[in-house]
Amino acid sequence: MFSAKANKIFQEVINKYHLINSVDQSFENPYNKDAQLIEHLLFRKSWIDTVQWHYEDIIRDPNIDPVAALTLKRQIDASNQDRTDMVEFIDSYFLDKFKEVSVKPSATINSESPAWAIDRLSILALKIYHMEEEANREDASDDHRNKCGVKLNVLLEQRVDLSSAIDQLLEDIQNGNKYMKVYKQMKMYNDDELNPVLRKKN
Repeated sequence: MFSAKANKIFQEVINKYHLINSVDQSFENPYNKDAQLIEHLLFRKSWIDTVQWHYEDIIRDPNIDPVAALTLKRQIDASNQDRTDMVEFIDSYFLDKFKEVSVKPSATINSESPAWAIDRLSILALKIYHMEEEANREDASDDHRNKCGVKLNVLLEQRVDLSSAIDQLLEDIQNGNKYMKVYKQMKMYNDDELNPVLRKKN
């Protein structure tokens, strides 16, 4: 099943990131883009999400230097754009994979594309990793660990359900019962022509 492959790669990325545990560490994709395209895309997508997860932790430091916070905000904006780009690359992979499928007249469209569901699965892997850390944190109270343990079980159940839904969606597309229709993200705030603040500076 596709979701099993995705979950395995997401865990691989998260474990690799935490060996150094720094947002500034270098990135190297172990999957060849030509020979293992979807693995390459999933690894890159999860790495972006993992780094951004830690950006979001850092920027919430109440004592962060304002100049450093602004720099970090710019990095988060760039990361969000990279994340969106990777989702579109993954959807393009599936569009190509299923381009020869004969779509049934009764076929329906899903509320989200496969890649946006995979995006949620990637974030869920991070939630599970960090909630498990909290559930086992030795310097935390028993009450804290117990509450986090309950939340962890919910997240694990959610991963099972989401994984199953993704696999079902891909099977439905492959069998012509659903069809893909992808809308490109039309983000406006990074565009010099669409953001009125940026436009004024040109």
